[in-house]
Amino acid sequence: MSDDKLSTKEILELKARAHHLNPVVMIGQHGLTESVIKETDAALTAHELIKVRVLGDDRQERVEICNALCEAVDAQLVQHIGKLLVLWRKNLEM
Repeated sequence: MSDDKLSTKEILELKARAHHLNPVVMIGQHGLTESVIKETDAALTAHELIKVRVLGDDRQERVEICNALCEAVDAQLVQHIGKLLVLWRKNLEM
């Protein structure tokens, strides 16, 4: 995980930017697979800020998937509302 944590102001700005976004990654019944990690990594590289939809009704499982995904792609969780996650990773190529 990156050491540079987001400030409250940055989180609020990212939440506002993410509001109109549609989920670009779906995590289904197979959970956190290698292809989901690759898709998430590619989406973060392209967009920096993405929404991920985690299907399934077990909240604890969604939290675990969220934490594992953030660690796998070195992203920071901006927001977690129900089955939607908003992830951010600074694009180093900019």
